[in-house]
Amino acid sequence: MKRLLFVEDDDMSRDVISTRLTRSGYEVVVVEDGHKALHAITNQAFDLIILDMSMPGLSGWETAKRLKASPATASIPILALSAHAMSADKKKALDAGCGDFDSKPVVLPRLVGKIQKLLGEEPENKDT
Repeated sequence: MKRLLFVEDDDMSRDVISTRLTRSGYEVVVVEDGHKALHAITNQAFDLIILDMSMPGLSGWETAKRLKASPATASIPILALSAHAMSADKKKALDAGCGDFDSKPVVLPRLVGKIQKLLGEEPENKDT
């Protein structure tokens, strides 16, 4: 089972998306901000990070840059999530080291497809 770190500051988004990803067959660890993400990644192994880009404190962009700058975490794929769906926001996320970008509100089949692509998995019909 693939292990995902889901970094999201909004309580409702965190609960709904993490529950649906768990039902889709992933083990999901949830943290509320960039600082907690950096702490979690030093103590646990993850196959992929789903990172909200617009968080107070340490933003998703800065968190992604720090993760990609560290040899210990640079190879972990990052999927950026943002309510800002402008092409400049996507470019900023990709420039920060994210492997892909998805906009909110999240469409679960699209999100799972992007996760599978970043993990090199074959698309499956997962229970959503």
